[in-house]
Amino acid sequence: VDETKVRTAGQTGFLDTNGNPSPAEMGPILLGTNEPDMYGSCMGGMMGTCVAPCSLNANDTNANDCPVCDLYAVPGTQQPNSIGECNCWESSNPTGAGFWSVSSTNCAGISQPLPNLWTDYPACGDDVISMWRQTAAIAASKGYTYLSTPLAAVSMDYLRTFVEKACTGCSDISCGCPTHVGWHFYAQDCRPEATGGYDQFQAKLNATASIMEAFPNIQGAILNEVGMLNCAIDTPSSPCVPNGPTQVYPAEDQPNHTCPSTAELPNGLGSFIEHLLEMIVATTTSDGRQVVKSISWFNENGKGGTYNLRLFDDDGSVNQLGQAYISACQKWASAARGIVV
Repeated sequence: VDETKVRTAGQTGFLDTNGNPSPAEMGPILLGTNEPDMYGSCMGGMMGTCVAPCSLNANDTNANDCPVCDLYAVPGTQQPNSIGECNCWESSNPTGAGFWSVSSTNCAGISQPLPNLWTDYPACGDDVISMWRQTAAIAASKGYTYLSTPLAAVSMDYLRTFVEKACTGCSDISCGCPTHVGWHFYAQDCRPEATGGYDQFQAKLNATASIMEAFPNIQGAILNEVGMLNCAIDTPSSPCVPNGPTQVYPAEDQPNHTCPSTAELPNGLGSFIEHLLEMIVATTTSDGRQVVKSISWFNENGKGGTYNLRLFDDDGSVNQLGQAYISACQKWASAARGIVV
């Protein structure tokens, strides 16, 4: 990272992205990069169809065959070129870092190395770990006391390998050994049971416990994105095409674009949140440590291929989903110590 852009931990009054002083205080934890373990998609009008940046003069494409994706266009209203590429840097951004290439000696010439970094590109992986150690040293010098792994979208094996490599010959954040693992979880199509979502969530919890037991310096998991995707995908790493033809509950057909009341989710998304928190409370390491330390609901309306996940109505009042979130988090707090945002 650019050291000049890393704010000091504990700092107040720093300038936000608009150049205005922020009333916030920088926390003591630096989170790793977003979703390097999957290629992802350019967001906006080409969500789910643009799966790579334009290669420009490779694979029979060039600068004249590089459509610009608009972040604010309705998904499905724009199309990438014939091989699924687009300009995702001028007017949009992708779902995660796995979409991009990596600028380093051993990563040169590899279009999207990060998702298969450990299995297919070990030399590039060495470069990534070296750059990670530099980032960690900057974080420590800026007063950060906690450091997470990259924020995995799908693969817990990816995180375990990362921890193994980052903590080889290192046991603290100043040289790159993280204090927490970070990952995301999304179920799909308002059917977390039928599509295996709950099973996938439990598998991630169990994998986290295993990492904590193998690496005692890992204090737990930070779940900084949790929500429901408005799509039906074949595999966890497949692109999300919102309101797809195989969905049972496309958001565009649901009141308020959220999950309806069903046998699986009698209280809509509120039931989903409640069950996830029950699973979190019930999962510990073999020596009794809570696996999850923090969870953040993806409080957005349709962003990144989601349903309407907002916890507040337009007038700022807490809605029914928000009330369910509060109640579930309070139950977790009474059963275990955790930070909920």
